[in-house]
Amino acid sequence: MWQEEIWDADAAQRYDTPGFGMFAPEILGPTVDRLARLAGDEAALEFAIGTGRVAVPLAERGVSVTGIELSLPMVEQLRTKVDEATIPVFIGDMATTVAPGKYTLVYLVYNTISNLLTQDEQVECFRNAARHLTPGGRFVIELWVPELRRLPPGRTATVWQSDPGYIGLDTYDALRQHVVSHHFHFDETQQARLFRSPHRYIWPAELDLMAQLAGFELEARHADWSGTEFTAESRSHVSVYRIPPTRWLRADACTRGPDQLR
Repeated sequence: MWQEEIWDADAAQRYDTPGFGMFAPEILGPTVDRLARLAGDEAALEFAIGTGRVAVPLAERGVSVTGIELSLPMVEQLRTKVDEATIPVFIGDMATTVAPGKYTLVYLVYNTISNLLTQDEQVECFRNAARHLTPGGRFVIELWVPELRRLPPGRTATVWQSDPGYIGLDTYDALRQHVVSHHFHFDETQQARLFRSPHRYIWPAELDLMAQLAGFELEARHADWSGTEFTAESRSHVSVYRIPPTRWLRADACTRGPDQLR
């Protein structure tokens, strides 16, 4: 399943669920609050901006937001909310596409880095974030913790959510660190709608190593956007990585001659 095929016009039309799901105020509010504090008065770049779930309210808070997005239908849905002048978007994948300018904050929300299906692509995503950041800039990632502990021996699937009209089911390929999320939506009839998306899951320690390869240091990790302590029982995390300003100073010094350092 290619990401362009998954995030098609139909998926874009069904993606926004104002007021509930990941658009619920108790989920979206703390996300925007934290990112607004991290961005301050400077510019922010969202990888995989989608339909603007986070970018639109963040821009309404006064943050200058730019986006990178692979799916044209998702961007078309975003354009029903704001124009190009308000939130510029550059089409391409988040591992290699470059947006003009420098940013104090790059962020990736709601597990989106796992849409990159190889470790190499995920490492390149960190490097792409680094090339966009100003000295001391931050890269923020929201990501779930793989739930392999919930798999009984010999089983490859786990139900991670069960609500009226909805079941979320993950199937794991532990050898390749791949998981396919199955989203079943149904009503009182015998009809059901299925949406599937493939991911490569990442353990927090592996994510930290990817960050180090791109020159980042882990600044903070919490279980959610509100700052809840991250523990062994946490199902997700918000990790803030920062490129130390001293790294930029050392790199700058290496490009100048001895007489220029006086």
